Amino acid sequence: MEVIAKLRNARVSAQKARLVANMVRGLPIEQAEALLEFSPKKAARFVKNVVKSAAANAEDRFSANKSELKISKILVDEGIKSKRVSPRAKGRANRIVKRSCHILVQVSD
Repeated sequence: MEVIAKLRNARVSAQKARLVANMVRGLPIEQAEALLEFSPKKAARFVKNVVKSAAANAEDRFSANKSELKISKILVDEGIKSKRVSPRAKGRANRIVKRSCHILVQVSD
């Protein structure tokens, strides 16, 4: 039994979210949640919510025990990029790119 949960357009870059995703890949759910709870990275909040959602989906749909679940797959892909402009001297402008990402977590027993 494999259950997935997705978060789309999380307001953190994919590169930074992958650092957090690599920490919890392959871990049991309870251990991953404990690790993410005390991580200082912003992306840890997003990944923790998706892991909790995937575990809740497994419990709801298949009556799975949370202590037996582990993260089988976690993917972080680039999302949309919001482009903004910052004014500079002499009428010029610099582009600011605000990146986002899509996070997919798959849990299995």
